[in-house]
Amino acid sequence: QDAFVAFHVDKVLVSKYLKPLQIGELAPDQPSVEPTKNEMLVKDFRELRATVERMGLLEPNQLFFFLLLAHILLLDTAAWLILFYFGTSLVPFIFSLLVLTISQVQASWLQHDLGHLSVFRKTRWNHWLHKFVMCHLIGASAKWWTLLHSQHHSKPNCFHKDPDIDMHPFLFTLGKKFSVELGIKKKKYMPYNHQHKYFFITLPPLLFPTYFHCHTFYIAYTKKYWVDLAWMLTFYIRFFYTYGSLLETKTLSCLIPLHRMLESSWFVWVSQMNHIPMEIDYDKNLDWMSTQLQATCNVEQSLFNDWFTGHLNFQIEHHLFPTMPRHNYWKVAPLVKSLCAKHGIEYQCKPLLTAFADIVHSLKNWGELWLDAYLHK
Repeated sequence: QDAFVAFHVDKVLVSKYLKPLQIGELAPDQPSVEPTKNEMLVKDFRELRATVERMGLLEPNQLFFFLLLAHILLLDTAAWLILFYFGTSLVPFIFSLLVLTISQVQASWLQHDLGHLSVFRKTRWNHWLHKFVMCHLIGASAKWWTLLHSQHHSKPNCFHKDPDIDMHPFLFTLGKKFSVELGIKKKKYMPYNHQHKYFFITLPPLLFPTYFHCHTFYIAYTKKYWVDLAWMLTFYIRFFYTYGSLLETKTLSCLIPLHRMLESSWFVWVSQMNHIPMEIDYDKNLDWMSTQLQATCNVEQSLFNDWFTGHLNFQIEHHLFPTMPRHNYWKVAPLVKSLCAKHGIEYQCKPLLTAFADIVHSLKNWGELWLDAYLHK
């Protein structure tokens, strides 16, 4: 299946795990594509996948990723040096906080590449460096991230299957269909008609310092990811040792939540701009390309946008080819656009600020739909 091909680099190795599950071959008169899937689109996408492989677009540029890691480590060091050389008064503290936040966010984009096995062709090397970046530089579990993010990629914006939309209905009501359903059922966990307002003070600043911070330790402990936990502890030992030598306890206790809040805000706006405004529904068991395109959109390319979003402005290409190194997204984008045009599939690409605004507009529209259904059943 296309999902299996998309997620795995070493297909010979992982195919060995499938052999015990094989129960036989399809009879010659049985269709190889389910009726809910577009057979011609499946065929054309697989031809595109073969073209991508022939063009070498799945081969990573090691220098590109080395420079990414180098600039993250330099920023991380610079954040501490600012306090060391200029003191711990308000202005140096703010500059150090901003540099540390940039370093952490860029590290989160790099761990995303490593988690998708797109930095090295050897799976093991991706896993090793993933633990260093995610666990040691960021302080979260690599296996925890892989567990959740793989589900998201398999069924993006599919309710009960994509953990990224689990905030419905307890914090927000998401999607036209679910908002109306919630209103008809007279369900009200939050004042959803105001969700576009309280979004600013809930999800962006608080996702990392609260939910993610606790959840990564909870999953790592309950699933016995002991190696990850050991690596994660090295982040906190390093952090408290280096910054504790410069800052008072009160100031140090403010540094972690502040940089987590800034990091969280950056991450949420970037990660949600590609998905929240798109279709949110139950799983319709569509073909791979249709599943990804209905749930993703792109943001215009520029040097700043590429750096600021970790190339997640090419969200469509990333979801179609999750193991593709990010520096090749722009090369495959014209081919994806052409295939979308051939099959009448909308390929959305927006300016960055428009994509941010669409998050708020979507939440506002869904809140109004919920209120209307809630009051006028």
